[in-house]
Amino acid sequence: MTQEPMAHPQIFDHDALRLRRARRKPDALFLHDLARDEIEDRLSMVKRVFTNPAIIAPFAEPYEDLLPGAKIIADTEVLDLEPKAHDLVIHVMALHWANDPVGQLIQCRRALKNDGLLLVITLGGQTLHELRSALAEAETYVSGGLSPRVVPMGEIRDLGALLQRAGVALPVADLVPLNVQYRDLTHLMQDLRAMGETAALTNRLRKPTSRKLFALAQHIYAQNFATLEGKLNATFELVCLTGWAPDESQPQPLRPGSAKMRLAEALKVPETKLPEG
Repeated sequence: MTQEPMAHPQIFDHDALRLRRARRKPDALFLHDLARDEIEDRLSMVKRVFTNPAIIAPFAEPYEDLLPGAKIIADTEVLDLEPKAHDLVIHVMALHWANDPVGQLIQCRRALKNDGLLLVITLGGQTLHELRSALAEAETYVSGGLSPRVVPMGEIRDLGALLQRAGVALPVADLVPLNVQYRDLTHLMQDLRAMGETAALTNRLRKPTSRKLFALAQHIYAQNFATLEGKLNATFELVCLTGWAPDESQPQPLRPGSAKMRLAEALKVPETKLPEG
């Protein structure tokens, strides 16, 4: 019997997200190209040949020839993965849109064979912080309040903790910062739209935004985040998470009190007692 997924806060409107992704432009997916480069680089450092890989991604095109025989599936709430079927699962450029990110990682871990590798590439918390700041300040001035406009994204520490909650072994989290320059705010928004990355938030404002707000946001953005040449800086942060399906062959932490040698002996230095009191 198929289990119904647990109810979680619906931060993201996935129906709206599907429509926005459908309007993407393939030549604008530079973040996916960078994510693919990171995947290839990290897999090259793993001394193992993977024979049953699976890739979870919002779009198949950037990853179709990444790994021979890879199963490519959509980032739906319930992933189309069989238990213990894969020695490598890659979740790429989609976790930041998940209403239940821990659930996504747990499903990935369950799909791994023992000692299989989970590799996640997602957008991190500093992504578009300039845009978030400029829009928030402009909207507060124009309307006296705030509405959700930029996707909330996890900081690296929080994302690393998700791996542990998902039950993977040997978790590692690191990030790759990227700075992109745009002509103006309109140019940036057009690029996000072409990538299918505009904010499909459940509680988003449903009426058109005034030109006055965007004009003020452009002014604030340029005042605070412009280059010497007058371009607008935009930060994107790729967070890379890796972990392994638990297996007896992996290094295990020693139990407290199980050390066979004193630290001073191991370091070959005299042991000094601490003064009392």
